[in-house]
Amino acid sequence: MSTKARSASKPRKAAPAASGMVRIAALQMASGPSVSANLAEAEMLIEMAAKEGARLAVLPEYFAIMGMKETDKVEVAEEEGRGPIQRFLARMAKKHKMWLVGGSVPLVSSQPGKVRNACLVFDDRGKLAARYDKIHLFGLEMGGERYHEERTIEPGSSVVVVETPFGRMGLSICYDLRFPELYRAMHPVDLIVVPAAFTETTGKAHWETLIRARAIENMAYVVAAAQGGYHLNGRETHGHSMIVDPWGVVLDRLSRGSGVVIANINADYQQKLRNSLPALQHRTL
Repeated sequence: MSTKARSASKPRKAAPAASGMVRIAALQMASGPSVSANLAEAEMLIEMAAKEGARLAVLPEYFAIMGMKETDKVEVAEEEGRGPIQRFLARMAKKHKMWLVGGSVPLVSSQPGKVRNACLVFDDRGKLAARYDKIHLFGLEMGGERYHEERTIEPGSSVVVVETPFGRMGLSICYDLRFPELYRAMHPVDLIVVPAAFTETTGKAHWETLIRARAIENMAYVVAAAQGGYHLNGRETHGHSMIVDPWGVVLDRLSRGSGVVIANINADYQQKLRNSLPALQHRTL
């Protein structure tokens, strides 16, 4: 079950989830260089998701800052457990009694001039439940586009899965999506989150295919919350935030702009699929 995606300017009350289902949301933004402005927009989107009954909401990668230059995120990096971005996430989760995934937050690194690009999960009491540091760092040289994340980001090294009321949730960020072995290393998970800021170039070619592939091969729900639109720094991101079910069906999506994608996940349906096609049990490697 799902509702039609909508922009932030056109909120709509959705029907409650049926018995045995849980309502989840992916939030899409086109963030800019101002942390305070981005947090204000994120708050509005979280409020929309909460009003529609979401018990889990996922923000995109770099939701709090898409700087004019790559080093801008280093200047606003926070210590774990401290800083305005993390206080905001904790406050929103507690206020709305929802689990909230801060797509990525710049945290201090052991390497000067770099950050850890960290996905932070807050529970419905506003407590930090999990942290995942992005392992795979994006690099692209194509036409006039040049991206070298290793220049400002220190990679993580640990696979992270968190137990939630909605099942086992695996954490990943953006470019991680291209590395299926990461998700296999999570072992069976019920839900995968993929906050992202895919470029328009790579997103148009591969985004939906990769999202659906990760859902199908892991027989898991995938919540992909993306940046979507034109940014003040000149970057264009692909958008197309979506929620995909374990059969690879796109339940809801939003192509561009700021807004909320929302759907119900059904644990019983997921288990029936896994019983009918026990591919996860048939693995030999």
